[in-house]
Amino acid sequence: MSMQTQLLLIVLAPLIGAMLAGLLGKRLGRRLTHRLTIIGVVISFILSLRIFWGFLYGDATPVDMTVYHWASFSDLTIQIGFMIDSLSALMMVVVTFVSLMVHIYSIGYMHDDDGYQRFFSYLSLFTFSMLMLVMANNFLQLFFGWEAVGLVSYLLIGFWYQKESAIFANMKAFLVNRVGDFGFILGIGAIFLLFGTFDYAPIFKSMGQAEEIMQISERSAENALGLMSLDGSFVAWGDTSWPIITFICICLFIGAMGKSAQVPLHVWLPDSMEGPTPISALIHAATMVTAGVFMVARMSPLFEFSETALTMVTIIGAITALFMGLVAIVQNDIKRIIAYSTLSQLGYMVVALGVSAYSAAIFHLFTHAFFKALLFLGAGSVIVALHHEQNIRKMGGLYKRLPLTYWTTLVGTLALIGTPFFAGFYSKDAIIMAASEAQGPAASFAYFAVMAGVVVTALYSMRMLLVVFHGKSSLDEQHLNQLTESPRVITWPLIALAVPSLIIGWFMTKPMLDGDYFAESLMVLTSHDTMQAFRDEFAGAMSFAVHGFMTPVFWLMLAGVMTAVIFVWLKPGWGAAAGKMLSPVNRLLQRKYYFDEVYQKVFAKGSYSLGDMLWQYGDKAVIDDGIVNSGAQTLGRIGQALRKLQSGYLYHYALVMVLGLVGLLLWLILRS
Repeated sequence: MSMQTQLLLIVLAPLIGAMLAGLLGKRLGRRLTHRLTIIGVVISFILSLRIFWGFLYGDATPVDMTVYHWASFSDLTIQIGFMIDSLSALMMVVVTFVSLMVHIYSIGYMHDDDGYQRFFSYLSLFTFSMLMLVMANNFLQLFFGWEAVGLVSYLLIGFWYQKESAIFANMKAFLVNRVGDFGFILGIGAIFLLFGTFDYAPIFKSMGQAEEIMQISERSAENALGLMSLDGSFVAWGDTSWPIITFICICLFIGAMGKSAQVPLHVWLPDSMEGPTPISALIHAATMVTAGVFMVARMSPLFEFSETALTMVTIIGAITALFMGLVAIVQNDIKRIIAYSTLSQLGYMVVALGVSAYSAAIFHLFTHAFFKALLFLGAGSVIVALHHEQNIRKMGGLYKRLPLTYWTTLVGTLALIGTPFFAGFYSKDAIIMAASEAQGPAASFAYFAVMAGVVVTALYSMRMLLVVFHGKSSLDEQHLNQLTESPRVITWPLIALAVPSLIIGWFMTKPMLDGDYFAESLMVLTSHDTMQAFRDEFAGAMSFAVHGFMTPVFWLMLAGVMTAVIFVWLKPGWGAAAGKMLSPVNRLLQRKYYFDEVYQKVFAKGSYSLGDMLWQYGDKAVIDDGIVNSGAQTLGRIGQALRKLQSGYLYHYALVMVLGLVGLLLWLILRS
């Protein structure tokens, strides 16, 4: 089978499944619908795994191919094509594997839902859209996948469209992402203005030549770009101008802020929990929200030449990592706790991007996909067992009733908090090490944020685990005894995700963090290489994990765990007292820093008020009444006045005749 055939099968198999489920689902029935969609994702996963294995252990070489020429304008050709290298191969495996687990899990979770076939159609359509995004070899195809996942996300968040909260949530996600996408499309336009093409290859080649000039002649980045005729400036306003590379990178990152839910464009992600739990795992933990991280890593040849953009990325990521984790501490909805955890972990990835540790960012994306999808699906198993109850204060004592859910959730929790030997440890500690080596203007703040985030992550993660599985149950003994473990169609995906959450770091740390695996996919300037310390100090996963027990990160993690054990489990009264003592802080976190209130009052209501004013005094007063209707209204008023002269009474006409004669006589007298 040729490479082109394999790649077409990878993207088209889920699309065909989505079309069959969406158009013929009612005729096919539930069982055949989910089988067809799962077969499509299985085909994509097997072929993606084959390609990934070739890059990891074989002698695979990057592929850049054009499949179809769509349109041509002068020297511009718009095409559909694929760029397959180690980065895109990794993303293909993540997308297809998590999607496959979610498809299988959804058979049990959505069993009684009336929109069963529609749900599976959306799942497969999302998988197709995400694959088109990560496999693209040009910016227009990237933008197509970017917008397609946004559209399907809108459909999935509002899947239960009878709920007003779901409709509000999907509209909120759609609008917030449009803000980010406005910056994204500006960046794409600026790229075409500078390079004259939308294709990755010539753009990356130009930036690679600039890197070679820097290495050979020891020139600065600005001088190297000047020799490549890439040092133009963009005049923003007045006398203020930006280097065009900086403008491009900042605009692209604004798009990533929307898609990857970074402050201040993060507000849509927690509300998106209104969708079914499998959607939370697929879109908002493992794939769609990581699209921004992937895009910035893919564009590393551009970002490496803009210190300003990298500094902005670092600051935004650090703020998100710390402050969104703090919000998770006070949440009581099990899915929202995990959602704010996702925001925080995305912040870690963005910090890694900002300090040029792209390999660590993608590695954390990789490990996070497994354990965060595991946590969401584990939460879904609890929700199903408790008849769709999501408030953790109404749970407790479930570890004996749901043993398999408990142990798999425990694995996901230990991976999330960065326990040595678990997958999350390797990637998170690599990011922290890279932040400690960074020299940029925001490096100190970023290092503080990711270190403080270790305590925060351990605190909210263990709080959720202890309250849900070990806390005092609010259920009576009869209802508690009736609880049973979820069916195998739900628990099998939990086991399948728990295995890589536990062991994947052992095998992938060395190839991904020592630079070999991503050597041809990512560009890091020598002066920005913050991963060199890791490569010099550690020979592999074992030495890294053993060393992890002796670092401040481990003790900070233990501090967070012990704080949760004491205040949540052993002395819950202390936790309530601490909440009262810190009531202003608690209130601030409960209101999520008032982002929603400000956006609602300033932007939503402000836009409505502005639109109403423009309608009243613009459309209605000036255009409708002043321009369009003024002539007709004037003639109407004249007609109304003249109509009074035609009263039909003879004495009125006689009076007018007399007045006319008198007027005529006066005029003749005056003339004479």
